[in-house]
Amino acid sequence: MTEVQEHVDVHCPVRTVYDQYTQFETFPQFMSGVERVDQLDDRTLHWVIQIGGARREFDAKITEQIPDKRIAWKAIDGKTQSGVVTFHRLDDDMTRVNLQMAYDPEGLAENAASALGVIEARVKEDLERFKSFIEKRGAETGAWRGRVKAPGER
Repeated sequence: MTEVQEHVDVHCPVRTVYDQYTQFETFPQFMSGVERVDQLDDRTLHWVIQIGGARREFDAKITEQIPDKRIAWKAIDGKTQSGVVTFHRLDDDMTRVNLQMAYDPEGLAENAASALGVIEARVKEDLERFKSFIEKRGAETGAWRGRVKAPGER
């Protein structure tokens, strides 16, 4: 299992940053290797990605979503990948985005990319591109303010 943890400080209010991050279908605009993300329903996402020249598709389920605080997910179709992104208000106009992800690389290309730190570098670069994307816009492209309760939460 490979684990990645990165963060970036974004010069925008936490609500703006969170709202933009809920627009999963915009991820290809700032995430390297992400060809497409389709939101199938409030909790299910279909991903099409390229890693080390290999094209992968998988579905992920949002397991917890708390507006302006956190979004957690887990792959649901045999892939081993999960993570959480949290949003921390640093002041009225500054937000820290912290991303933690765990995954099992598949095949030679993904294992080599993981061993060489390529995945960690890509995650850091993606967060920097997200920062640039939202700071240049100054406003989110949309928002979803719903809540997904964690398993066992009432």
